[in-house]
Amino acid sequence: MSLFEDDDPPARPGNAPDYTVSELSGAVKRVIEGEFGLIRVRGEVGRVSRPASGHLYFALKDDRATLDAVAWKGQVARMQLRPEEGMEVVATGRMTTFPGQSKYQMIVEDVALAGAGALMALLEKRKAALQAEGLFDAARKKPIPYLPRVIGVVTSPSGAVIRDILHRLRDRFPRHVLIWPVAVQGQACASEVAAAIRGFNAIAPGGPVPRPDLIIVARGGGSLEDLWGFNEEAVVRAAAASVIPLISAVGHETDTTLIDYAADLRAPTPTAAAEMAVPVRADLLATLADLDARKARAARNGLDRRLQRLRDLARALPRLDALLAAPRQRHDTAAQRLGGALQLATARKRSRFEALAAPLRPALLAGLIQRGQERIARQAVALDTRAERTLDRARALADKWASRLAPALARLIASGARDIAQGEDRLARLALRLDAASAKRLTDLSNRLDALDRTRLTLGYTETLRRGYAVIRGDGAVVTTRAQAEKATTIEIEFQDGRLTPRASAKKAASAQTKPSQGSLF
Repeated sequence: MSLFEDDDPPARPGNAPDYTVSELSGAVKRVIEGEFGLIRVRGEVGRVSRPASGHLYFALKDDRATLDAVAWKGQVARMQLRPEEGMEVVATGRMTTFPGQSKYQMIVEDVALAGAGALMALLEKRKAALQAEGLFDAARKKPIPYLPRVIGVVTSPSGAVIRDILHRLRDRFPRHVLIWPVAVQGQACASEVAAAIRGFNAIAPGGPVPRPDLIIVARGGGSLEDLWGFNEEAVVRAAAASVIPLISAVGHETDTTLIDYAADLRAPTPTAAAEMAVPVRADLLATLADLDARKARAARNGLDRRLQRLRDLARALPRLDALLAAPRQRHDTAAQRLGGALQLATARKRSRFEALAAPLRPALLAGLIQRGQERIARQAVALDTRAERTLDRARALADKWASRLAPALARLIASGARDIAQGEDRLARLALRLDAASAKRLTDLSNRLDALDRTRLTLGYTETLRRGYAVIRGDGAVVTTRAQAEKATTIEIEFQDGRLTPRASAKKAASAQTKPSQGSLF
């Protein structure tokens, strides 16, 4: 046989087993996940991407190597810090492989900045970006109301902060306080604080829940990491967008967070925020009393000055007799001239009347009356003619409408008869439906009553007795403990098929009846 006719497969070198690609990939995956179950990796974040799926893909790198990392959608939502390109972070997670591309990667569960220096650098970078947008401008800040009716407080309900605020408000000027409980530290801090600020702003005025006139965001002191939730962009934007004036009281006097720049007013401590929110009621009452006293003194002084001025002016006026002397004299002179003037006026009127009455004669008056009678007669004839014409037109119009009235009345009667017939048919159908509905309703109620009775029997204790249980009564009451059974005089056991009194219980009851009481002679 020639060399070219040899079809036998070549022999395998050694005894190494054959692996499929999937088997080898699975073995590598198990080795890597077993060796690196939970690890922390420090590095710089590079090429961050977040597709529509919500997962977060990024890389961790140093000066010599790069490690691919992925955070699933649910883990991203729980992260307090979102990785950004250029950050130096410490990522916590586990190693795994991705057989589809023959590479290994890290499944990240949490991300933290690598040291306080990185935190401050990130804080300054975020502050500069938000300040460039104008969120910290003084022109955007709103004045704090002098005496708010309702104050909304965003803080933890279980800490000392809320107690200090309520105590200070109660001492200075009691107000209606609405508390929105939030987490002031941890992963949920930023989202809950931002949601609380937006929630207070979403309350409608005049609704069942009063709308706050002022919001206080408060938290006690802590480290930069503890207060980091108030440096998040969501919290800053919610504070800047708040329509209600907002006071930031996060940390102690030396602590500064980004919400302090976006708030309308920053308080050094939560207690100071309460002092800034309301004035001192006692001081207001004292000021009001002082102003009231000053008003009374001013009124008295003004009245005294006017009375003195009136007295001074009264001294310059002449006496009453001097003022009335001239008018009295003019009155007397006019009264003396009045009689002669009346007589003269009467004589002039009489002479004028006689001149006017001279031309009047009886014949002239008779002619005037006759002309008036003739004019009245002519007007009466014309009035009769117009009345007859009007009456004729009215009769013609009445005849016209009378000819149309009979057919219209017949049509109206026919339409009414049809409506009555239709109403009777509808009433009959409704009566049939009512009878059927009554019967159906009675049947449904009967079925429901039977079902409830079956349920009652099923849930009753008699069904429990049929399953092998028993009810023990002592002296007529149900016994549930051994101590109660020992104290009872008579014991009765109820089974499925009847009740039984144990012999020991019967003997005990008999001995109790025959035993003489203490103090008896027998």
